[in-house]
Amino acid sequence: MDPDWLVFHPNPSKPTFKLPNGAVDAHCHVFGPAAEFPFAPERKYTPCDASKKQLFELRDFLGFSRNVIVQATCHGKDNRAMVDACRASNGMAKGIATVGKDITEAEIADMNDAGVKGVRFNFVKRLVDSTPKEDFLAIAEKIKPFGWHIVVYMEAPELEENIPFLKQLPVTVVFDHMARPDVTLGVDHPQFKLFVDLMKDEKFWSKVTCPERLSVTGPDTYDDVVPFAKTIVDLYPDRVLWGTDWPHPNLKSHMPDDGKLVDFIPRIATTPELQKKLLVDNPMRLYWG
Repeated sequence: MDPDWLVFHPNPSKPTFKLPNGAVDAHCHVFGPAAEFPFAPERKYTPCDASKKQLFELRDFLGFSRNVIVQATCHGKDNRAMVDACRASNGMAKGIATVGKDITEAEIADMNDAGVKGVRFNFVKRLVDSTPKEDFLAIAEKIKPFGWHIVVYMEAPELEENIPFLKQLPVTVVFDHMARPDVTLGVDHPQFKLFVDLMKDEKFWSKVTCPERLSVTGPDTYDDVVPFAKTIVDLYPDRVLWGTDWPHPNLKSHMPDDGKLVDFIPRIATTPELQKKLLVDNPMRLYWG
């Protein structure tokens, strides 16, 4: 484990917000355990172990019913830990993989059987080496027959130059964390308005996740992130998702209390109808439908 690594909260609080029945934690990870699933040699960081057992225990404690497990960059293109967690979930977890352009139809089919429903394209250079757009397009064509979608991790300054590429992708595209806006600029800034306008295209979805990553004001309320997430939920209630991001990789400022993160939800999805769409209807349609 890296010497400055922050380990996930050992004793999260019980949320005061009661999740609707069937709620899905639609963005979380597993790390290792390294003794069973070694981290990738090309990784940019070495985390603590965060096992499927610990993830499922947190799921039950917080009141979720299901998980969507996103391949962690510390595992590179070795999806075994994520796939193992999906297979062990008794159908209560789906997965998002990281793959290369050489992925075979048989390998996609095997992961599909395990519950994998998409691939992640990561543009954040501090986490991964850059991938040629041609490789991403080749991957997109391979996954299309399986009904998979693409999860995109990028930061707001990178959005504009990539819009033509994103529109070229032949499947549904889900943005991690609202494409990571700079919340100090405000919701009316052209940078965030660009994202809001892009979301008018029904091929795009957004996770309204990770206030702990975006906030400058900090825990436990993350007040400065609320207007951004609430804007997206209000405008596009049928194409939003929410997740804990447990075990919160690469945070340096603080380690969030997962119970307090759940209590953030009713501030951005302010009615029972919006909460059910965000937490149940949308993820069930996208991942289990």
